[in-house]
Amino acid sequence: MFGFFKAKKQVIQSPTDGQLVSLESVQDEVFSTKLAGDGLAIIPISNTFVAPVSGVLTKIFSTNHAFSIQTTTGLEVLVHIGLDTVNLNGEGFKRLATEGDKVSVGDPIVSADIEFIKSKGKDIITPIVFNHEKELTLSILNARTIREGETLMEVTIK
Repeated sequence: MFGFFKAKKQVIQSPTDGQLVSLESVQDEVFSTKLAGDGLAIIPISNTFVAPVSGVLTKIFSTNHAFSIQTTTGLEVLVHIGLDTVNLNGEGFKRLATEGDKVSVGDPIVSADIEFIKSKGKDIITPIVFNHEKELTLSILNARTIREGETLMEVTIK
């Protein structure tokens, strides 16, 4: 009867293939100190980045280096491809979806030329963080190699 107080669970899938690492290991204070939100990071080995959750694609940055998706549970998931990649002004990135689209887990969002990005001296580590006003509890799996579409973690929204 009072189910609206019940915690909601949101499963987050991997947006790409790569090595799963802690957010604290990201060499950028905004991410490592969780100023941008809690989460984790992936060192990608694939050029395609897909929706890690189903929802609405609320933002694709003009340089295509980051995107966010809002889920029906109200969770906002930000995928930020590389560090300081905004300075590439979109070079090496290709938009595969449109802001405002309804997306499902696994839908392609951005293609990134990982080798080109590395050749420009940029770190390719990809933080995946959650912006949410309510309390979150993350169940993060250990650091490991992960494939696109595998479960990264479960988020409990209280």
